[in-house]
This record gives sequence, C-alpha cells and structure tokens, in this order.
Amino acid sequence: MNKPSNIIPIPALSDNYVWLLSDGPQRRLRRSRRSRARARLSARARLVLAQIWIYPPPPRHTSGIAGLKRRFPDCTVYGNSDIAEADETVGEGSKIRFAGHRADVWHIPGHTDRHLAYLLHDAGRLHVFCGDTLFSAGCGRVFTGTPEELAASCRRLAALPPDTLYLPRPRTHRRQPRLRRPASNPTTLTPPAPARGRAHIPTLPVTLAHERRINPFLRTGEQLSAAAPPNSAAANCTAKPRFHRPARIENGF
Repeated sequence: MNKPSNIIPIPALSDNYVWLLSDGPQRRLRRSRRSRARARLSARARLVLAQIWIYPPPPRHTSGIAGLKRRFPDCTVYGNSDIAEADETVGEGSKIRFAGHRADVWHIPGHTDRHLAYLLHDAGRLHVFCGDTLFSAGCGRVFTGTPEELAASCRRLAALPPDTLYLPRPRTHRRQPRLRRPASNPTTLTPPAPARGRAHIPTLPVTLAHERRINPFLRTGEQLSAAAPPNSAAANCTAKPRFHRPARIENGF
C-alpha cells in the first residue's frame, strides 16, 4: 500500500481555502479548487507543484493558473474541456494518477452544469474533493445547474462508503448554515459554535457517516425546518419537493 498523502487546507481570499495534497519526501504536491493565491505554496518548504485539479468553469476559479504555470512550468492542469488553461481534459470516468494513488473523476452537476469531483483512493480510504457541490451541513448554490441535478449529485455522493472523507471547498464556521429539525425531533443540524476569535478555522474534512446525520441535503426524505432570514427567498418558499426547500434556503444564505 502506498504511503498516505498529507492533505492540508491553505487560505485563499478572505474566507476560502484550497486543498494541498503532498506526497511527503518527494516534495511534490497537487492543488485542487481555486488557483489564485500562488504565493501560499510555501517556497520555504521547497514544494514542487505537480498538478492542479479544477472543479467548476467560472473564470474566477482559474484566474491564478497562468501565474502558477510560470512558476511551475512542468505542472499539469486537469479540468473540463472549456478550461482554456487545462493541459489534460477530464470528465466522467477519467482517471488521474498522483504519487502512486488513483483519482476517479465524476461529473456532479447542480452547482454548475459542468462541475467535477475527484475521488482519491489513498491508503485504503476514499477522499472526495467535491468543490461547491456539497459542504458540511449544506450544499452549494445553484448557478448554471438545476436543483434536480444537484439532488441527483447529492444522492450519488451519499451512496459512497460511510468512512469516505469529504473535502469540499472548506467553509468557515462563520458561514455555516443553521438548519434544524422540527420540535418533534430536536436533533440539531447546526455545526458546533467556533471558539471566540477563531471564526476562520476550516470545519473539514468530515466523514460521510457524519454528514448523513447532520446534512439536510443528504436527508431529503425527511421533514426539515429552517432558520431563514425574514427577507430571504427561503422565507417565502412553498411546499415543493423536499430537496428544493433547503436548496432555496442555501441560495439565500
């Protein structure tokens, strides 16, 4: 069995993170999600950027690739066919090798119509980099996809083994949604409150078993209630299919 990779979040922008995957002694790394904060690749550690995996197609998610490629000219960029900077086009069924590990590519539309997930088989455990499709205790907003696509993608992600580790775009405590069960079943669907002064600590990774307990988007067959702002779109949502209601809450969060 290959040595487990080191997976750590690195800050980007004001309250976002990207995932950095390092294979240890060889000092090679793979970077997923956004590619804007190239200075954060830690020149002091003498890491060599080997790969970039891109999830969705909006330009703001790829604006830093050119600078990274100038600094690391041997880096390979993986993404959809409409990513101009991609060296390798990937989609449903594609496979990527990194440091002796295999990553399978899934097409999981909903947040965007071309959103991708990368399922890394690492040290006998599945690690899912799913971008903005699924958060802990929530999911991404619907932009160019549809609620029906997002629901299908969440069902697909929910069918993986319970010990699967999910590594979406890390969301800080400050931005976590507050969805709860009705009074008849008081189980809370709210992540733990952050310690004072630590509002930007990442809340991930999490296991699928954990998400099945707390994430309403993986429990769409159950009745849910929501603490939505009075002027938000969620406050006026009607009795639609159960996935649509929390999805509208998330879009108004």
